[in-house]
Amino acid sequence: MKLHKSLLLGVFALTLSAPSWAVVTGKFAVTLPEKSHQGQGVAKFVELVKAKSNGEIDIKPYYGGALGDDVKVTAALQGGTVEFTVPQTSTLTGMVKPYEILDFPFLFKNSEQAEKVLDGPTGRKLMELLPQHGLVGLAYWENGFFNATNSKHPIARLEDFKGLKFRSIQARITQETIKALGANPVPLAVPELYTALETRTIDGQGTPNAVIAALKLYEVQKYLSITRHSYGAFIPLVSKKFWDKLTPAQQQIVKDAAVEARSYQRQVAREQSVSAQKMMADRGMQVNEVSDAEYARMRAAVQPVWDMFSADVGVDLVKEVQAQLK
Repeated sequence: MKLHKSLLLGVFALTLSAPSWAVVTGKFAVTLPEKSHQGQGVAKFVELVKAKSNGEIDIKPYYGGALGDDVKVTAALQGGTVEFTVPQTSTLTGMVKPYEILDFPFLFKNSEQAEKVLDGPTGRKLMELLPQHGLVGLAYWENGFFNATNSKHPIARLEDFKGLKFRSIQARITQETIKALGANPVPLAVPELYTALETRTIDGQGTPNAVIAALKLYEVQKYLSITRHSYGAFIPLVSKKFWDKLTPAQQQIVKDAAVEARSYQRQVAREQSVSAQKMMADRGMQVNEVSDAEYARMRAAVQPVWDMFSADVGVDLVKEVQAQLK
């Protein structure tokens, strides 16, 4: 009888100590390697979510494009087969036209301007357009300023773009920007980029220093020109199908973790930009700056792109961003 009573008490105690929740799991698709600024931001986010939820939310990252490119994975989020990803905002422009404002060439002069627009009312306004497309935006992280690499010659003047076969993402505004600069756009996904440059299928591409280094493009490109012709922002996204299954408290944890990881990720991005440029120069890549005068000429050359896409984005939104930048 005493033994029976002890067993009952033991079972009761185990019941009290057992968690009252089931672990929520999710897959996080990441295009770049784990050591990249994108990858480190995701690792920090995953760590924060797990800590803030006391292990209730467990997210597994898949780095290096293991689950597919940004376009494929974003569609998977909409379908609910993948829970998280962090594409560049350009990936969203096909379904949410106003996001094209962030792809306007030579829009931001520095990171401070970008933060003002992204972390303020404009950034929030853009995020509010996502749920109707099956996506939830959490924050804006930094990819960085885009610089041009190629295998032919340094790009020091506007004319140096002429005739280059230049990699483009699938967004039309990026392709039109490359045309306006005088190069020929060739749409390619990130996983195909290294081989295309190595085989000289294309001559060059434009991405931030940290991405150039992470993808080891310095092995197949001779010249790095600091053109700063575009600014790239990452956006951590959640599948709305997955999001709607979370409790309000869990949703808040995920949001808070993305915002907290933002400062860390941006700092990593800026440090990697500097260290990557030095590393690539040390490995024999020829690096050149673009003068202020030539930067102004390049900026003037792409103004027709601004005019071309202002109607799609919304003239009021363009004016709103320009007013903030002033």
